[in-house]
Amino acid sequence: MTEPTAYTPPKIWRAPAQPEGRFANINRPTAGATHQKELPVGRHPLQLYSLGTPNGVKVTVMLEELLALGHAGAEYDAWLVRINQGEQFASGFVAANPNSKIPVLVDHSVSPPLRVFESGAILVYLAEKFGAFLPTEPRQRAECMAWLFWQMGSAPFLGGGFGHFYAYAPAKIEYAIDRYAMEVKRQLDVLDQHLAHHEYLAGADYTIADMAVWPWYGTMVKGQLYEAGEFLQVQEYTHVLRWTDQIAQRPAAQRGRMVNRVWGQPSSQLHERHEASDFDTKTQDKLAPEPPKP
Repeated sequence: MTEPTAYTPPKIWRAPAQPEGRFANINRPTAGATHQKELPVGRHPLQLYSLGTPNGVKVTVMLEELLALGHAGAEYDAWLVRINQGEQFASGFVAANPNSKIPVLVDHSVSPPLRVFESGAILVYLAEKFGAFLPTEPRQRAECMAWLFWQMGSAPFLGGGFGHFYAYAPAKIEYAIDRYAMEVKRQLDVLDQHLAHHEYLAGADYTIADMAVWPWYGTMVKGQLYEAGEFLQVQEYTHVLRWTDQIAQRPAAQRGRMVNRVWGQPSSQLHERHEASDFDTKTQDKLAPEPPKP
């Protein structure tokens, strides 16, 4: 193992004068708004402010699945929040989510409008509001909620831990990459062993637990997250691969993955979603290029 550069923490930590790394321009040790800007509001009851990261995809998949079931009240406007430009620190966004993270949902079908932040909380809110994708039988519900909370607690190791040090940190630190790679592989093995005996995470039925886990771990085993598939030998997790391919065949999951997406093929990017027809007419391959922002 390569000897790390010696570092002795000071008695009192202070933010570096010149932060390093891909997200240095938006990382800060304080909360709250940095500028004034209200959130846009469309005509549908549900207003989603998000980005097509794994956490954002959870919610757009859920909304598209609800619409596929015929829940007209799940119609929504999805607004793009460019976190690399600090849009999550606008006053309107902070009022909806004091944690300044995507996604956040505002439900205008109630008065006053109701905010829900944290992706897992949004999934539960929508499942209970529409009576779908969350089992009511106690044992099945407990299993679904357990896997949902498993994802909420595990994904920071995958994203903020492994993903950061493997893909984004300004220097490759062997100890940090080894630490988080070991935990990510353990988590994938947890999933693989469970899915060897269950069609979906909560049993025979597709639930919000699958919608929460799929954008993170499904993308990982397909080699699409952090371009780390070979490094982690993801082909070993055959049951996770079976499960993720099964979900990927669902039309609603395919649509949900496109919403608020700003990378990949232009045909897979729907920066904003306001109508079902937007998938056919407003993906980036069908629109003129956006002018650069000043």
